[in-house]
Amino acid sequence: MAERVFPGFTLRTSAAREGSRFTALLSSWPDGGGHPTYFAVYENRSFRSEDDALAGADKALALVLGVEEDGAPTFAEGETGFDDDPGASV
Repeated sequence: MAERVFPGFTLRTSAAREGSRFTALLSSWPDGGGHPTYFAVYENRSFRSEDDALAGADKALALVLGVEEDGAPTFAEGETGFDDDPGASV
């Protein structure tokens, strides 16, 4: 699990099993306590292994530019993080 600290929030990576596949997640933990909010990343893809999903979440975390007031991560416009997308900055 990787994490990055932003003003007001700490973002952490994780993965969740959905049937036989895994989803890459970023969780946003508010400073001062409270419950985290979870955000699926690369939603149109799933991963065959938990390690692959965690690697995807780590990659997404590295691409985060900042955090909105509600804790949602922000990315560059059009950023997908997919290596096979010619418009992605990897």
